[in-house]
Amino acid sequence: MSERLFPDRDVPGAFWVRFGPTSQSWVDPSRPDFLAFEYVQHIAMVLDHTVLDTEPERRLRVVHLGGAGMSLPRWVAWRRPGTAQVVCEPDVELTAEVRRKIPLPPRSGIKVRDVDGRTGLAAMADEWADVIIIDAFDGAQVPGELATQEALDQVRRVVRGDAVAVFNITDRSPFAWAKRLAGGLQQRWRHLLIGMEPVVAKGKRFGNLVLVASDVKPDLAGIERESAKLTIGYRWIAGQQARGWHGGAEPMTDDAHEPSPGPAGRGW
Repeated sequence: MSERLFPDRDVPGAFWVRFGPTSQSWVDPSRPDFLAFEYVQHIAMVLDHTVLDTEPERRLRVVHLGGAGMSLPRWVAWRRPGTAQVVCEPDVELTAEVRRKIPLPPRSGIKVRDVDGRTGLAAMADEWADVIIIDAFDGAQVPGELATQEALDQVRRVVRGDAVAVFNITDRSPFAWAKRLAGGLQQRWRHLLIGMEPVVAKGKRFGNLVLVASDVKPDLAGIERESAKLTIGYRWIAGQQARGWHGGAEPMTDDAHEPSPGPAGRGW
């Protein structure tokens, strides 16, 4: 069994989660509030401006497709204690290593299922989740089966009320793969929000995109204001521009899909 968790030499108790040369997350179990990766910071910020500040007396339900070091589930448990969370992570060896080296705190409310995202979604009850976060990678690529029409129908089935679906993906200009996903999202939700680094938006670099689908209009002004405070702020596409961003790209299906593009080289 190959190790995927490597100690951070500068922060005692913290670990990097690496797949080959790619670092996918960073976790300091003593500081669940600290998120090192910019895309994780932006997902957390979006959650802050959507569901986490609503109905504090209600127990929220959050589903994560993809777990890695579970930095975001730990953050949600810290930010909104008592939240029920389900993490679908098929890499049982990685999960075992996480439990051994950086175990989840007792009574965290986080349950890990050793299944892939599609299998996990299919087993969930209708209208169960307030948030579904799709942050699943096979190496450096997002599995195509998580972005098909049928997968999005499952996400739509599992969410309830004013729920939010968040996708973290990677692509490069002209974003052909991301636009196929965006096309499927805009068919199923009233509002779509797309964020990425300015250098990625300008086509200068391969990188992360965060796509947010919801039935309630996002607080774009608040999201843009908070994003600008981060070390790497995102450019956000919203409203009619977001709904038309796909440019007519046809969503993928289970019969015809492909993984997201991988990085072209070390410099991306």
